[in-house]
Amino acid sequence: MPELPEVETIRQRLIKGFEQSPSILNQRVRSCQLLWSGSLATPNPQTFLSFMPGQEILAVNRRAKFLYFSLSDAYLVVHLRMSGDLYLEKQTETAPYRNPDHDRFWMDFDSGWRLVFNDMRKFGRVWLLNDTSKLFSKLGPEPFDEKLTAEVFYGMLRERSRQLKPLLLDQHFIAGIGNIYSDEALHKAGLHPTRVSSSLNGDEAKKLLDSIRFVLSKGIDQKGASIDWVYRGGDFQNYFQVYQQEGNPCPRCGHPIEKIKVAQRGTHFCPVCQRRSS
Repeated sequence: MPELPEVETIRQRLIKGFEQSPSILNQRVRSCQLLWSGSLATPNPQTFLSFMPGQEILAVNRRAKFLYFSLSDAYLVVHLRMSGDLYLEKQTETAPYRNPDHDRFWMDFDSGWRLVFNDMRKFGRVWLLNDTSKLFSKLGPEPFDEKLTAEVFYGMLRERSRQLKPLLLDQHFIAGIGNIYSDEALHKAGLHPTRVSSSLNGDEAKKLLDSIRFVLSKGIDQKGASIDWVYRGGDFQNYFQVYQQEGNPCPRCGHPIEKIKVAQRGTHFCPVCQRRSS
């Protein structure tokens, strides 16, 4: 699943243009096609398809793993889920790196360009909303929010009594982190993935928050991680310290990286650098 750095990279590419494609900003919608109606969460297809023509893309923002497009009169929200991706391509051409059989939604612009939502597993969703507040209401703070100080984060950890790995994956606790960046952040912070959150002291909480921000920033700098057929173009996989490094030496101490299951999720860590203390 694309995580915060991958979603942020897609957002920036749509805004700035990528390779030969222009910016999506100020593009005016000519028509839309729902190639699989199940991708549309709300409203009904007829309302959606009649509303969209004439709308202009004014801004593209991100909240957690959601992308949301500010239109002239509403918001278009997309969640990529497990296998979704967004492409801007000419209406007369198909990008060579995608399978058009997995296209679920097209948005054609007056300029001759097209926004494509491609989603092999069909888990991704699209919403057309007048207000995004309800959809986003239960999301936790953004990791880079200035209001999320070390003291606030420490209080959040103390209020819960959960293992760190599943807590970091909980989008109600903190937004945008998935399997890759939770493993990398916990390794950098020297914390065992099954450590109970309420057992951390203030210094450990600050170190964890700093580590989360470090690995997410590194991921954004490297345009995300390209580790499967879904997301392409990033280099962060070349900087993994523990994720998918099972059996390889820890870059810090040399002990082999191990993989365990934590809350049904594959989890990579160093048993020497990340001892389970309380």
